[in-house]
Amino acid sequence: MPQALHYFKALSDETRLRLLHILLHYELSVNELVAILRMGQSRISRHLKILSEAGLLTFRRDGLWVFYMAADSGHSKDFLTALVPFMDTDDTMRADLDEAARLIDERTQKTRQFFNAIAEDWDELNRKVLGDFDLAAFVGSMVPQGCPLAVDLGCGTGTVLERMLTRAHGVIGVDGSPRMLELCKRRFAPEQLKAEGRVSLRIGELDHLPLRDGEAGFASINLVLHHLSSPQVALQEIARIVHKGGHMLLADFDKHTDEDMRVDYGDRWLGFDEDHVRTMLAEAGFAPVSVHRQPVARGLSLLIVLAQKQ
Repeated sequence: MPQALHYFKALSDETRLRLLHILLHYELSVNELVAILRMGQSRISRHLKILSEAGLLTFRRDGLWVFYMAADSGHSKDFLTALVPFMDTDDTMRADLDEAARLIDERTQKTRQFFNAIAEDWDELNRKVLGDFDLAAFVGSMVPQGCPLAVDLGCGTGTVLERMLTRAHGVIGVDGSPRMLELCKRRFAPEQLKAEGRVSLRIGELDHLPLRDGEAGFASINLVLHHLSSPQVALQEIARIVHKGGHMLLADFDKHTDEDMRVDYGDRWLGFDEDHVRTMLAEAGFAPVSVHRQPVARGLSLLIVLAQKQ
């Protein structure tokens, strides 16, 4: 049977067309799709299976969760690209995307509320995960001596920024949690935080950083990517603010199966394997310089990658 016939048969249903259109724009779990379309889980799962078997969807398992997205390579991608103009003009499908965007925004708000709520205990919670490993000291040691500007993205309470400041002329900390930034501010002397001081703290999201193009010589993002819906978007935004030849240090969990991390720390991803990280970095315009694995507590390991902007 011609492959095109498999595609057309898989799409001969309004619900499957709507699912596919949503997943062309977002990677989502079954429960999230249930919430968007307001249909039963068994119905959604059945349609997802048909689309996947036809090769129009891909999925990834992350612990007990499964996330779906539209195929992004080969003949399937070519076929879907041809369909997009016909789906984007449909009122129902546009409404689906609005609902998906609302769900993503709601998820972001809940994450911000989560970190605001646990800000006071964040350093202690980190110690329970990191054990004896001093991640802040490690990151600080990787900042080139005399670096004009180093940036910590998802800076939390400022433990990494404090170490960066011993090697960089100026540092910028960005976080989406106002409470985290309040606590971070306490680490620094008032003169350091003045307009002409060496420390700048900024509220912002990782998909739209409050920095200029090529402003930073060094950026770090530590134990943050696993909270994001789209880590790739964040890495591309980091590439925008790091100048050519500058460096980024990425520290995050190696792939694991500890589902409790979703509840205890609000994690969306259960870590990343090295191949995935290398692929994301390459797509963002970074080349790995070194890769280090560091055992920590709870049977977990950190994957620490130093990469250079190409």
